[in-house]
Amino acid sequence: MWNKHEMMAKKSRKQRDGIVFSTNQDFEYNYDEEPIEETLPPQQQNLRVMLDKKQRKGKAVTLVTGFVGEEDDLKTLGKELKSKCGVGGTVKDNEILIQGDFRDKILDLLVKAGYKAKKSGG
Repeated sequence: MWNKHEMMAKKSRKQRDGIVFSTNQDFEYNYDEEPIEETLPPQQQNLRVMLDKKQRKGKAVTLVTGFVGEEDDLKTLGKELKSKCGVGGTVKDNEILIQGDFRDKILDLLVKAGYKAKKSGG
């Protein structure tokens, strides 16, 4: 098992664009940083609400996908939806997962909040 320092060193080596060593004392590695995506206003969002049972031991979750923006804004929306549905859930991989089948309720909440949203899947 690797310790924390070995993992950090390995991670930073991968990000150096193939440069291993430089004799230039003023040389600085340029790491590719992911650009921060600005959150679109609700009326420009194109959200999909679907039911998903895959890899969840048969338990259904309502999945909201298609959000464009900062992760903090997505987490805020996810927290609000969980609260209004009275259930648990999570935000990960740019998706909101709400425990249970709440497609109609979530779709209604999103439309009332001004989002462009529609049902997707079966």
